[in-house]
Amino acid sequence: MSIYTKDDILRMVKEQDVRFICLQFTDILGMLKSVSITASQLEKALDNKCAFDGSSIDGFVRIEESDMCLHPDYDSFVILPWRSVSGKTARLICDVYHADGTPFEGDPRYVLKKAIKEAADMGYSVNVGPECEFFLFHLDEDGRPTTKTHDAGGYFDLGPVDRGENCRKEICLALENMGFEIEASHHENAPAQHEIDFKYDEALKTADNVMTFKFVVKNLANQHGLYATFMPKPIFGICGSGMHTNISLFKDGQNAFYDESDSFGLSAVAYNFIAGLMKHAKSMTVLTNPIVNSYKRLVPGYEAPVYIAWSAKNRSPLIRIPYAKGLGTRIELRNPDPAANPYLEIAASIFAGLDGIRNNMTPPPATDTNIYDLTPHEREDAGIDILPRTLGEAITEFKHSNFMREKVGEHVFTKYIAAKKEEWREYRTRVSQWEIDKYLGKY
Repeated sequence: MSIYTKDDILRMVKEQDVRFICLQFTDILGMLKSVSITASQLEKALDNKCAFDGSSIDGFVRIEESDMCLHPDYDSFVILPWRSVSGKTARLICDVYHADGTPFEGDPRYVLKKAIKEAADMGYSVNVGPECEFFLFHLDEDGRPTTKTHDAGGYFDLGPVDRGENCRKEICLALENMGFEIEASHHENAPAQHEIDFKYDEALKTADNVMTFKFVVKNLANQHGLYATFMPKPIFGICGSGMHTNISLFKDGQNAFYDESDSFGLSAVAYNFIAGLMKHAKSMTVLTNPIVNSYKRLVPGYEAPVYIAWSAKNRSPLIRIPYAKGLGTRIELRNPDPAANPYLEIAASIFAGLDGIRNNMTPPPATDTNIYDLTPHEREDAGIDILPRTLGEAITEFKHSNFMREKVGEHVFTKYIAAKKEEWREYRTRVSQWEIDKYLGKY
């Protein structure tokens, strides 16, 4: 049921003296885009009459078919909690449509809606809770981001060791003003690394919230003279940033993953879902870990999972079952990072898990030892596979998956592969500073 009507939004804009409205949408690479309109054009936008050139957006359409329209989601309306010199600004998240009024199959929000509908057709609703980590770094004298920081904090440290504490607090307050329920915020393991956890929600709302979260974090950091980055591994030798994704299915108001008679408190549906995630883990890695730098985080020894296994007792496997019972029972997928497009990452996770349910898949036994301590031979004997080790390997796994092609749709599948292949080609042909330091004086 909708929260706002068209008249509600027009009234709030007038009463709050909102001057500008940002019509936001996300491209297939997970970049937030926006068309800004004045309040005088809002009614037109609310009637789905705001057109834009889709050929200018990565992964959208060709120049000869470029006319597209933005259809605002009324319930995403919010006034931004900071004021510019031009007055108040509001935000609406939009779906992307063709000019003929049909949904654009390359819109990541559309892909997630397909996954949600598939779950609904099976009788389930999907709740998702992300854990977003990020770094706060200094800007240089020209206002460009660096990896420098005076922060020397570690897990749960506080000021004055945690030099980003005040910025993090303001981010939390801004998010609360926008309707988020902030459950916790704290300094993370690495210097300058932070985490802010907001309450789980329905899958589409959560993906919207992730994009809003990034938008707010970057804006508030900039106001503090800092740069917030969601790059997974900005500094060698320390932990990178993840976006652990907690998923639960509900049916008839009950958590479909919970069974009090099971030793882990998991239902048959939960085990099916775990098996589906494990089956498709390699083919969906390019969506959960989408950039070259993602694979600098996915290495043993830095808390990020690299092995395709599950456990309720330790954090080294890909999938963990957090200690929570009843309505709180959930499955935590630990490899996604915050560079991921949340719509595609969550959609892929739902599609994979539902495949496990539909085909009554059974996962292998839980792995309760620290997988990092096992030898390669021991891992092989246990049947523990490994995630792709590079973006190139991840592209190959995705490209060969008919399942992912069918689920995300031909448009997203082909455009995404093309973009990632070009990114991988560009990386492979560059000469890094490491190569200069290692080889220039030796050969």
